[in-house]
Amino acid sequence: MTGPDRALHGNPSRWARGLGIALAASALVGCATIGAPACPPGGRERLVADLMFGRNVGGAFGVSERDFARFVDAEVTPRFPEGLTILDTRGQYRSANGALVREPGKVITIVLGDEARDLPRLTEVADAYKRRFRQESVGVITRRACVAF
Repeated sequence: MTGPDRALHGNPSRWARGLGIALAASALVGCATIGAPACPPGGRERLVADLMFGRNVGGAFGVSERDFARFVDAEVTPRFPEGLTILDTRGQYRSANGALVREPGKVITIVLGDEARDLPRLTEVADAYKRRFRQESVGVITRRACVAF
């Protein structure tokens, strides 16, 4: 073999090393930081959080609208008085025992005003919900966004 065929087939360790370098390079591209989002006039880059709350307790519907409203009043609003949005959802997840669980839920979206202050507050809210309603978990997603009101 000569030329490209020999480069690909003639030296397996060289080929494998080249493949490893290519895979590593492509993995690093996925880790690249994307710059700040482009904001229209009046917008600002902010950190936005979505908290995902399941409403089943022990396999049955257990967190009523009233229960959830009381939780928001006691735990969420005092920590995030600037405002939030609450959405009704339907979700599913794989529980710790491997079972697929489908349940109604709520998502609370919050634009964080002060990351250093507010990120720990997200954890406090999630922990309070898990304790109060005997939940395995509360999903928390944070992302950068351009925000204008």
